[in-house]
Amino acid sequence: MIAETAAPARPFTVLLSSTRRGARLARNLVVSQLIDWGVPHAAPVVEDAGAVTAELAANAVAHGRAAGRDFRLALALVPATGRLRVAVSDTRPDRLPPRPGALDVPPPEAEGGRGLLLVEALAADWGWTADDPVVKTVWAEFDLELI
Repeated sequence: MIAETAAPARPFTVLLSSTRRGARLARNLVVSQLIDWGVPHAAPVVEDAGAVTAELAANAVAHGRAAGRDFRLALALVPATGRLRVAVSDTRPDRLPPRPGALDVPPPEAEGGRGLLLVEALAADWGWTADDPVVKTVWAEFDLELI
């Protein structure tokens, strides 16, 4: 579990530019925030959450980008569920990913299409919401008991 000396976790949210640089920064911010919250750097959840964040942010940039709009990264420790939640929101609710469990494996020669398979493999749970007419959020959760 998280170090007892760590301050109580609070949600972390930031807007990032819808660029490849913004996507790279998202991963670095998640790793830094987890360490600030007292999660050991060597904990598998740090690497897994970083990799999933990189994928969700890259997808927001590639598939959810709207001119002049940023994407939002939100990170939260949820003590009631014992989970870490990473969420990336973009402004293209008209471009929805497949639902969890409904992902197709691309052919070996395909250059893309494996990112959400990585998310599905590393996260305890993931999904998306598009309840707002201008925002879509793709989220992933990780069990904290593994720390």
